[in-house]
Amino acid sequence: MSFSKCFSFFFLVTFSYGLHAQGLFRKKDSIVTKSLSETWELDEKDRNGTFRLNSYKPFYVLPAQWTNRINEMPQSVGAEPAFEEPLNLHSTEVKFQISFKTKLIQSFLFGKGDIWMGYTQTANWQVYNKQLSRPFRELNYEPELIINYPLDFKFLGFQAKMAGFAFNHQSNGRPDPISRSWNRVVFHFAMEKNNFQVYLKPWIRVDSSPEDDDNPEIDDYIGRAEATVIYRKNGHSLNLRMRNSLSFNENHGSVQFNYMYPIRNNLRGLIQVFSGYGENLIDYNHYQTTVGLGISFVEW
Repeated sequence: MSFSKCFSFFFLVTFSYGLHAQGLFRKKDSIVTKSLSETWELDEKDRNGTFRLNSYKPFYVLPAQWTNRINEMPQSVGAEPAFEEPLNLHSTEVKFQISFKTKLIQSFLFGKGDIWMGYTQTANWQVYNKQLSRPFRELNYEPELIINYPLDFKFLGFQAKMAGFAFNHQSNGRPDPISRSWNRVVFHFAMEKNNFQVYLKPWIRVDSSPEDDDNPEIDDYIGRAEATVIYRKNGHSLNLRMRNSLSFNENHGSVQFNYMYPIRNNLRGLIQVFSGYGENLIDYNHYQTTVGLGISFVEW
């Protein structure tokens, strides 16, 4: 059996089993759903010390992600196309993401603040593209240093749970003319109520000199802030992430919707829909709509 057929078979079996399992695995003790305090060790009872590896952002595999407009001629704003001829790319590829964090310092600010280190890696893989020898179309690396402080007050009917900021670097590790990278200071505020969690994240890009800027105007396309709303019930999870450039002239951004359904224990099926700019760094100024089907290993 060929490599692409193996992936297709894996996807069909997983997706079909997941739909069947929705009616079979609904027990609360089979679903690990964490509160903000448990995820970020905010309350004294949830603190686990330093240098323990924890999940961070979503950890998933999409054996099939389809796009309506594959970026065959990537180019930065104001630059020539990176290639003389369009790349022979497939509109369906594999996407996966891994993400971890660990606490470096605990209780450093008034006995409550923490410093975390996070790392996220996302891949777009042309695994079905035999003609081009199945290359990785894009790999994005995102290390960050996160300062977090617990909160406990009512805000707009929600319980405010934490705030802080992070020093964030994101790049694709590629040479010119397809090199992409930027640095940000990302502020965050999170709150929850019953089955809802809300994250608000505005950021400031650290200026890059024009001659060294691989992706000019990236914040005009990917955005300057994002809001994430998560709703969970009976092992099912709805996740809506919205990014916006906060510009009154040419307003850009994106919307990503994720639906997870229980398969067994902590394994979940995942449907992901994205529309807008910046699905990854090479596509930062490229508009597209994607639909992906796969599995998720960690609660969002």
